[in-house]
Amino acid sequence: MADSAVIQQGSPAIGAAGSVPAAPGAGGTEGSGAAGGSARIAVKKAQLRSSPRPKKLEKLGVYSSCKAEGACKCNGWKSQNPPPTPPRTDQQSNTVNLQEPCRSCSHTLGDHVTHLENVSEEEMNRLLGIVLDVEYLYTCVHKEEDADTKQVYFSLFKLLRKSILQMGKPMLEAQESPPFEKPSIEQGVNNFVQYKFSHLPSKERQTIVELAKMFLNQINYWQLETPSQRRLRVPNDDAAGYKANYTRWLCYCNVPQFCDSLPRYETTQIFGRTLLRSVFTVMRKQLLEQARQEKDKLPPEKRTLILTHFPKFLSMLEEEVYSHSSPIWSQDFLAGASGGQIPIHTVIAAPPVARPLYYSTSPVSVDTSNCGSVSPARKAASVLESNPVVGEKRKASEPLSHEENKRPRVVGDIPMELINEVMSTITDPAAIPETNLLSAHSARDEAARIEERRGVIEFHVIGNSLNQKPNKRILMWLVGLQNVFSHQLPRMPKEYITRLVFDPKHKTLSLIKDGRVIGGICFRMFPSQGFTEIVFCAVTSNEQVKGYGTHLMNHLKEYHIKHEILNFLTYADEYAIGYFKKQGFSKDIKVSKAKYVGYIKDYEGATLMGCELNPSIPYTEFSVIIKKQKEIIKKLIERKQAQIRKVYPGLSCFKEGVRQIPIECIPGIRETGWKPVGKGKEMKDPDQLYSTLKTILQHVKSHQNAWPFMEPVKKTEAPGYYQEIRFPMDLKTMSERLKSRYYTTRKLFMADMQRIFTNCREYNLPESEYYKCANLLEKFFYTKIKEAGLIEK
Repeated sequence: MADSAVIQQGSPAIGAAGSVPAAPGAGGTEGSGAAGGSARIAVKKAQLRSSPRPKKLEKLGVYSSCKAEGACKCNGWKSQNPPPTPPRTDQQSNTVNLQEPCRSCSHTLGDHVTHLENVSEEEMNRLLGIVLDVEYLYTCVHKEEDADTKQVYFSLFKLLRKSILQMGKPMLEAQESPPFEKPSIEQGVNNFVQYKFSHLPSKERQTIVELAKMFLNQINYWQLETPSQRRLRVPNDDAAGYKANYTRWLCYCNVPQFCDSLPRYETTQIFGRTLLRSVFTVMRKQLLEQARQEKDKLPPEKRTLILTHFPKFLSMLEEEVYSHSSPIWSQDFLAGASGGQIPIHTVIAAPPVARPLYYSTSPVSVDTSNCGSVSPARKAASVLESNPVVGEKRKASEPLSHEENKRPRVVGDIPMELINEVMSTITDPAAIPETNLLSAHSARDEAARIEERRGVIEFHVIGNSLNQKPNKRILMWLVGLQNVFSHQLPRMPKEYITRLVFDPKHKTLSLIKDGRVIGGICFRMFPSQGFTEIVFCAVTSNEQVKGYGTHLMNHLKEYHIKHEILNFLTYADEYAIGYFKKQGFSKDIKVSKAKYVGYIKDYEGATLMGCELNPSIPYTEFSVIIKKQKEIIKKLIERKQAQIRKVYPGLSCFKEGVRQIPIECIPGIRETGWKPVGKGKEMKDPDQLYSTLKTILQHVKSHQNAWPFMEPVKKTEAPGYYQEIRFPMDLKTMSERLKSRYYTTRKLFMADMQRIFTNCREYNLPESEYYKCANLLEKFFYTKIKEAGLIEK
């Protein structure tokens, strides 16, 4: 038989922030309440369960209703001589008299426990465990000062009391049962690791998994603040929603840690994004602050993990937690081609019952005010990743399947198994950046990226608001930005700078170091027009030449990709043109004039420059990726050189009168990478080459069999296409590349065209119409190439 107590959605919250229900006689501190209280209760239960049966009956009789004839209403036996409080061990007796009368109803103890005569020892021990949980909650009710908390403790107390009377199992009854939100926090963090780090080598990926486990463990033992405390800190928050989650957390996760007769769930498995959003900011600040304060106490092997990698991990996770478009919170995030879901415990699973690994969760006094949206790095994309669609890329560390090995290769492609092998032999440059800072080849933003990873600098997108209560820290940062812009842009009127910085329509990406502003980029977004205007960009003079400007711009690019705005416009004076060119800006404006005329401010003596963003590029990690690619190419070249250093025997055929032999007959020539290709003239005049290739491409596009290849393949029309085809190509893309003068040689042009035909034959069956079109169009293409003299007839 199951008993239940109703827990309403809006019932009062339980407990205090930073504390847990303390065991009887203990305070609410982390050590005495959480660990000590649970241990003491467990010891008491073990002692009681090992007592003689009469002693157990006496204990249960206190909570058992009288069964004597005459419909006695007594709900529990009360001794005539109650023990002193606290009971003295030297006066305790093991003898129990079942004929001792009840002080309340005068019926004997035996009349109260007649229903327990035939109960098994196992069932009796279970009921005794509930008895001690009742006594524990009773103590909590009397010690708790908060009225709302006391009320809910009391409701749990009554639930357990009733389950003893009726010999049932205590069950909480609510409008919803766990889990309360899908995907859960655990699944979301699992998805986050897959989304951001699946491309990493196994050793580095294991480090990320350890960080994720640590984070999940922290949440499972994190003590939430009460709704009343939260209302004081965040007055505009959804108070009712938080109160409901807080009550559920206490009843299903927190109190059952000590009252094991109640069903217990892990916080990370029954709550989702909503609860995580409500605790993440405070939790992140307190964890990082405590890590800095206790860094000397950390084990040496964990110090780097916690002080260096954990802050970056939390920053990247924070963006996904608060982003409205993050894919990690989709329930079908990991649905692959087979339609199955990857089991969460194969990636991350928090320990079921364990204390936090590296931190205690006692509260740390820090400033918890909201500081605007943070814009950390969006993701560390794969060096080899060409298709950013989630769920449609194979992990770089996975071996190629048999089917992939059978695929026809495009000329020039490097086998993936070779790249995987090379990647396993090189060290990630990001892991040991200190050795490369003084190198002539180090990236401009490398020092800044290291400082951000260590928590020395921070990036925040902030702005003034006329609707929300002013935030003191944000206002101080805005004043600091106004000062930086005024000092670094002396020709710009201060009043004008102040007006734009504090204008609610403008935002500023601020660079914070040691709590003060040292730089920023002020901008205004025009989502309807598809571009953003950069108004001011400056770093204070004593912090320049450290890569901050490049890293600032990279963060701004990440922020705009997240908000789906892919074009920047700015007016640069003669001193800023060089900087903007380094950041990818040019005078070739990609935005049509009709879209920006009348929207942006015009400046005399300045040059209009634009930048088009590529959403598949992770800009804040781009230099690291390029560096890693260089390492891969270097290793590939070294391997090739090692192969071709083999000394082959000389040619003796000429001594026998042979005057010439084919090139391919020379021993070792093929091992150098030489391939017999049709000879043709390579046009040195770029304009002539452009004109020739344009004519050929027009002929190909006009061919009757070109219709399947005119535009990129749509996912809806060809399911799984981008999972099978790693390097898609089409005639529209080739036209765009030709227009941008990408094809500097005939070989590049021919390789892209050949890729179209190869991809088509790889994906489609030989009897399909597309397969036939590819064969016919390929034949026509090579006819035109020969007519143009690009290869021999």
